Order: sequence, then C-alpha cells, then structure tokens
Amino acid sequence: MKKEILLPERKPRKFLPEDFKVENWEGLEPYYKDLLERDINTRDDLRGWLRDRSELEAVISEDAGWRYIYMTRFTDNEEYTQAYHHFVQQIQPKIAPISDKLNKKALNSEFIQELEKEEGFNIMIRELRKDIEIFREENIPIFTEMQTETQKFGQINGAMTVEVDGKELTLQQAAVILQSTDRSKREEVYHKIAQRRLQEKDKLSELYTKLISLRDQVAKNAGFDNYRDYMFKAMGRFDYTPQDCFDFHASVRQEVVPMLTELAKERKGKLNIDPLRPWDKAVDPEGREALKPFTGSKDLTAKTIECFKRLDPFLGQCLEIMEEMGHLDLESRKGKAPGGYNYPLAEVGVPFIFMNATSTLRDMITILHEGGHAVHSFLTRDLELTDFKHTPSEVAELASMSMELISMDHWELFFDNEEELNRAKKEHLEQIIETLPWVATIDKFQHWVYENPNHTEEERISAWNEIYGDFSDDVTDWSSLEENRNYLWQKQLHLYEVPFYYIEYGMAQLGAVAVWKNYKEDARKGLEGYMNALRLGYTRSIPEVYEAANIKFDFSKAYIRELMDFVKGELGRL
Repeated sequence: MKKEILLPERKPRKFLPEDFKVENWEGLEPYYKDLLERDINTRDDLRGWLRDRSELEAVISEDAGWRYIYMTRFTDNEEYTQAYHHFVQQIQPKIAPISDKLNKKALNSEFIQELEKEEGFNIMIRELRKDIEIFREENIPIFTEMQTETQKFGQINGAMTVEVDGKELTLQQAAVILQSTDRSKREEVYHKIAQRRLQEKDKLSELYTKLISLRDQVAKNAGFDNYRDYMFKAMGRFDYTPQDCFDFHASVRQEVVPMLTELAKERKGKLNIDPLRPWDKAVDPEGREALKPFTGSKDLTAKTIECFKRLDPFLGQCLEIMEEMGHLDLESRKGKAPGGYNYPLAEVGVPFIFMNATSTLRDMITILHEGGHAVHSFLTRDLELTDFKHTPSEVAELASMSMELISMDHWELFFDNEEELNRAKKEHLEQIIETLPWVATIDKFQHWVYENPNHTEEERISAWNEIYGDFSDDVTDWSSLEENRNYLWQKQLHLYEVPFYYIEYGMAQLGAVAVWKNYKEDARKGLEGYMNALRLGYTRSIPEVYEAANIKFDFSKAYIRELMDFVKGELGRL
C-alpha cells in the first residue's frame, strides 16, 4: 500500500489576498502602487516592505511559470500559447518600469546599509544596483518582442517528426534508433533527422538573425559595446569575466579534446569500421544493443525516487511530492516542445520537471539532472525572500550535474546485471569528456556571434565550422555531410531561448566531478557538503557556495587536468 505523503502547501499570504489570481495588469497595479507609496521609517519597515515585494513577485513568477509549462507541454494548443503571450505582451512590460522604481526606492532608503550587513541581503542589494544600472525604458518593447520571437523555436521544433518503418516519430524518438547495431538503419535514420532539420534551416537562421539584431539593440541602448558585455552584467557575473571563458576554452582544447580523439579512435577500432561517421557515434562500440534503463515514465519515476531515497530519504521524498502533485511530465510526444527543464515555482516551492523521455540512458541522466535542480528548490524553499532562491546558473547546474554522479552508487536500480551497470557508468563518464568540448564550442560561438552582430550567414557558417573544428575529434568523417555540419548549432535551444546560458554547464561539470570525488572519498561528508552548499541558495557569492561544498570555483588548465585524471582513473576501474 502506498503511504500517505504530506504535500507542502504555499505559505499563507500576508500582502495579497489568499484567492488573488494574476489575470491582468489592472489587478496587479494597486499592489505595486502600495509598495511605491508606502513610507519606510525603520529598518523593520524596510525588511517588511522587501518581504511584501517578494511575495508579490513570487505570485507573479509562479503564474508566469504555469503559463510557460502549459505552452511547452502542448505547443499545438492555441489557448495556452495565447495565455503565455498575454503575460509577455500585456503584463510583463508594465511591471518592468515600476520594478525599476521599486529598486531605486529600496536603495534610496536610509536603512539599506544596515540591512546590507546581513547575510543574503548584501548579495540581493548588489543585484538591485546592477538592475538599476542596466535598466532602460526603451528596451521594454524590445524584450517583449524578443520573448515572443524565442517561442517560435519551440513551435518549429515541436512540429518536427519523421517517418520510420511506417511510424511517425518525434526527432527525440527517432534519435534512439541511432543506437541500433544495424549500421544501415542508423544511417537511414540519421539522414531522415538531418533532412527534417534542414527543411527548417532558413526559418531558424532568419529567426536567429532577428534575435541577434534585437539583442544587440538592447545592449547599445544600455550603453554596452555588445550584447555579450551586456549579458555578463545582466546575469550578475560578478565572479568571472569573458577572459575567464576564453581561458576555459583554451584549457578544454588542450586537456580534454585529445581525450575526445582517443575515445573516437577506440570507437572506430572496436566497431571495426573505416571511416567513422556521425551515425556511428551513439551505438555501443562493442555492438551490444542500446541500454534500456526503464520502460515508460512510471518505471522511470519509481526507480529515480528509490535512487534518491538511497542517497538520503529527504531527496526521495522531494520527487514523491512532485509525482503526487502532478509536477512531472516526462514522456516524448508529438506537439511537445523539445528539451527538458526543471521550472522552480516560487510560491509553492515545489518545482515542475518537463522532459522528452523515450527509453535511453540519456533520458535516465536527464531525470537525475533535473531531479538535482528540483532538490535545490526544496532545500531553498524556506529562505526569507524570493531573491535568495534565485541562484545563478553556475550554482544551479552544480546541483544538477553533481546529482548525475553521486547517484551512480545506486544505478543498480536501473540495471540488473553488472556488465550493463558498468557499461552505463562508462558511457556517462565518456559523456562528460564529450560535454566539456561541446560547452566550449557553443560558448565560443556565442562570443563570436555577439562581438560581430552584423555578420552575414556565410560568415556565421564559416565561424561555426572553425570553432566546431577546434573542439571536435579529428577522427569522425563529415565528407558529403557538410551542410548538416553547417547547421548543427541550430539544434541548441540555448542559442535561441537563453543566450549566454551555457558556459555554466562546463563550470558546473568541473564542480560536479569535484563533488563526486569528495563523495567517493567519504560519502556522508561529500553528500553533506553538497546539500549544505545548495541550502545557501543565493545568499553567498558563487566561490563561497562552491567552498561550502568543499570544492573550488576554478577552470585553470591545472585544475581541469586534475579532475580529468580522476575521471580517467574511474573509467579505468570500469
């Protein structure tokens, strides 16, 4: 019998009515006016004012969250799309200028310096100053247009299907066949997926060009040389610079790309083929059938909950709560946007996981990854202000990527024989060696794109190929597939939807390896460090959060070499 689960409820509201719903700007405006006009006569008044603002923002953020979730779950439902667009076009633009006034009101208070001495408030106040610095009224309509345009990427991709053996499959479902041991079948499906993507290449190129132009205008309006410099400020990257990113690219090229080439040579040898082609990259090199860690989303959910429980009962309970509340949508289907995400819901504090599972090891990793994000939401649920829960991506991705690795000790739940278990671990560790160069590729490409915003499409393709070549193995043969390679970047949703959000995966991947190393040395202490770091939310700087996990925020060649040597050693043991 399933035991009763105590479901969390949102905390009682103190500022807004309990039954308040976000419907239009007119309903929200009185609460913003109250905050704008209220007298702040003491430090406690200021703190209370910040709490009320936090409550209002949590309610709005959660409402926007549900609109986004429904739109991505059902891209073919016009009502959900319209509800999201109504928020983006009619409500959000009205909030932006008044938020700027509230930021200024807070910073102009005579009590702000007293509050700044308290943990968490110093980080939040630093963010307020940054928001004031980059706010420009003339950017509001551009943001609205940008958000409307970015949704087209999900709609274009959500509608892409191919026919294989008389069945209509989403591209995610078709990609599973690339693990088939039948090489001619892999090649056939590879071409079908590539051709389907190429049908939309012009549409996707035009969309990207338009987004680049809009983003560049935002940066220029705010007084920045380019959108990259604007985004470093907007994303609150106080702890590193573009030069650190370039150093990361160079370290990965020197320390990780040779490992990538070694893996490709090994794959080519084991498969006994010449040349190694792009459709040979996902199949098991020893000719075994693809790993199937679960059958269907119910099985995936049950196994993941048990895996988390074995790490710590609290972690399993987080996912049980989400399942019970209907906050999981895991299976791939037509009309669903691509990708996967964990959407934090600021008021109830129970996030939503969205993904496109079929049956692969990659899908299992995705639920562990998004589950790490989900746990982060639960661990920060009781922090005083919504702002304290908004962690920077470098910390958010540490939560998710570390979970992929520290959960490995319990993967026998997904694989009932040792050979398959070791194979899964090996594939995942090899994936890390593949992830770091791909992160460097996408990040370096974005730097080039926004440093050269007026580039032609030919220049973009040329820059892409040069950068892609820097971070690829030199074994895979792309002859006669040049057009596919030219547009490989179009499958990366981050370029369209969340520009400059990608380097974080690389930084957090290094952090996750370090967390795992600690966990292997002392499981209790390693897990404790991980959870302590997550509990901080964004009340400390990124290096301080990493320090709480007993790891370094560092992407030097020496550190990357040390961590990659550890990964190599673990691979050797398998």
